[in-house]
Amino acid sequence: MSKKRSLGVIGLGHVGAHVAYALAVQGIADELILVDRNAQKLASEVQDLRDAAAYLPHRVTVRAGSFPDLGVCDVIVNCVGRIELLRESHDRLTEMDYTIPAVRSYVQQLRESGFDGVLINITNPCDIVTRELALGLGLPRGRVFGTGTGLDTSRLLSALARQTGIDHKSITCYMLGEHGNQQFAPWSCVSFRGMPLDVWAETDERFRFDREALQKESIGGGWVTFSGKQCTEYGIATTAARMAYIVLHDEKAIMPASAELCGEYGETGLFAGVPCVLGANGVEQVIELPLSPEERAQFHSCCEGIRSNMQHLKEL
Repeated sequence: MSKKRSLGVIGLGHVGAHVAYALAVQGIADELILVDRNAQKLASEVQDLRDAAAYLPHRVTVRAGSFPDLGVCDVIVNCVGRIELLRESHDRLTEMDYTIPAVRSYVQQLRESGFDGVLINITNPCDIVTRELALGLGLPRGRVFGTGTGLDTSRLLSALARQTGIDHKSITCYMLGEHGNQQFAPWSCVSFRGMPLDVWAETDERFRFDREALQKESIGGGWVTFSGKQCTEYGIATTAARMAYIVLHDEKAIMPASAELCGEYGETGLFAGVPCVLGANGVEQVIELPLSPEERAQFHSCCEGIRSNMQHLKEL
């Protein structure tokens, strides 16, 4: 008999609730354990998901839990946040004054639960919160990682697909660095089924586009979504669900994530968005792209920005 796949979701706001639904409707989880400090919100989300379960193509059980209950989970997705803090400022760092104390308030309980799986963090600022969780949980390297620039890369893929007419799945590209305004696209590493972007551009005008404008569109996509609905839901939930699926099935798939750097790209002591091999142990390898000198300098600048933002941790 195969082992029951138990997944936990911490925080059931707009993002957490959609993550739980994505995990259920895609058949990724056999059991969902939901945790939220708002007891009424927790009860409501559990009921709503149970109401949906009878018509899902896969069997899934849903229950409310507390942090000690999460010890049985194979994967936990951390989604704690207060999205309304971004209404005044389109800066994910605005959330840090809330999210870091929130994470610190329960990370020890999570550690004491005996949790020994993989934790995927969504909570912003993603790179900084992911590092905080990794330090607090004390799991082996790679077992805690963040969605990072995974969603931003999806936005770049979408923009390139619309611009060129080439299907998303035939495009290789990444957004690197901070999950924030300093991230960037390394254009030298963009290819279409092995054919570099620069080679396509020599003969096809569809590939001779304003790269700066496309990068700006990819960075700002989240704010377009936020402006009309005051949150983001589908894109980030699907990103996290895909990562959870990769981990549970040990796919060894390459996907951008917020991962700990220990010398890769000449950086150490921080988490940043980079392409990784994801598998049963979380981030199993950080892939170092052959960046141009200009792109490498830009990546270092992103990392310095993350380090600068980390200084605020001393005040919390």
